[in-house]
Amino acid sequence: MKKVIQFSKFFIPAAIISLVIIIFGVTGFLTRGFTLGVDFQAGLIQEVQIVPTAFSLRWSGTSNAILSFDRNGLYIVISGVAIENRTYSFLFNDYSNVGSLTRAMKQELNELEVTVSGTDGINAQWLIFSSQGNPNLNNENPYVVHYLDPYSPPVDISEIRVAMAGYTQGVSVQNMGARQQRQFMIRVEDRSGGYVQSSQIISILESYFGKGNVAVLRSDYVDSRFSKDLTDQAGMLLGLTLLIIFIYMSFRFKPQFALGSIIGIINDGIVIVAFVVWSRMEFTTSTIAAILTLLGYSLNNTIILFDRIRENRRIFPDNAFIDVLNISLTNVLGRTIITTVSTMLAVLFLFIFTKGSMSDFALALMIGMVSGFYTTLFITSGFVNFYENLKIKREKKKALKV
Repeated sequence: MKKVIQFSKFFIPAAIISLVIIIFGVTGFLTRGFTLGVDFQAGLIQEVQIVPTAFSLRWSGTSNAILSFDRNGLYIVISGVAIENRTYSFLFNDYSNVGSLTRAMKQELNELEVTVSGTDGINAQWLIFSSQGNPNLNNENPYVVHYLDPYSPPVDISEIRVAMAGYTQGVSVQNMGARQQRQFMIRVEDRSGGYVQSSQIISILESYFGKGNVAVLRSDYVDSRFSKDLTDQAGMLLGLTLLIIFIYMSFRFKPQFALGSIIGIINDGIVIVAFVVWSRMEFTTSTIAAILTLLGYSLNNTIILFDRIRENRRIFPDNAFIDVLNISLTNVLGRTIITTVSTMLAVLFLFIFTKGSMSDFALALMIGMVSGFYTTLFITSGFVNFYENLKIKREKKKALKV
């Protein structure tokens, strides 16, 4: 049998460290609170791209003209009273540049007014279609088509923050993809209780980057009632998860093991909360997902440890519980290290090669995995050992009374 590591020597120091982290986290939560994302508060989420205008479309005909598009081309459907639906397809592979594309559109549709803002030599494959425009073409509000030149200089996130600095509401900005994509997510908190207009954000950005140089890819609004319901549901979800875990662990093992696993899980949750609070990371639905993922990951390690404890108590029935505990921890140490390191490598790449909420999700997971490794070895095990010691003391007192 290989050398048994005396993990029990570190139970009290580990408990002190956990207590300090808990106090640190609770203090931070009470004094600073969470930096809530728009998921948990009323506001506007808008995904924009800083790109110039290629051309704009107006429709002056009496019939209806509906624009649609995909990666292969754009399509205009003409319909109306006593008019059979006709679809005009303009595939990008058939036109080398915007000049040839717009000339073909004018030639096919006499009532379509096309105003080219960029140069005719713009590659048709570079076109970007904004979700802000009305696909039902009309003569009053033109539909603006943008383009992204892959050789154009990138836009740094600091420029977006400078542009939005004068906005009075709470604003947060995140990168979406590589800097060359010039794509950002802007979150605006609605503090006044009124609807935050998407056009306000566009006007602010266009005043900085120039008119027609902002494309809206997505725009969502979260009202106050929905954000409150989401906050309440998140708390209920975490509480229900802990209850189900306790019931499951009580049936599979003894109640003291179930209580030890709950204490370990709560410790991991508070560690993540402390990290989120003091790092000022936004608390979003991704943070909730990270916490729930960690609970399952930590619980899996705990179940493997408890299984090994139960097995070793049969193998070494005459050994003291603390010796069985040290043997079991030594047995699972190698597996726990390999599992944690291999999983963290995957999460590390996710953190490096992603941006925004996904990167925050990966970072919270890495912190939680380190905490879960330490919790399984010292906190959960330490509590079970503490409970067994109390049980032995109670039994001795009963024997003395008898």
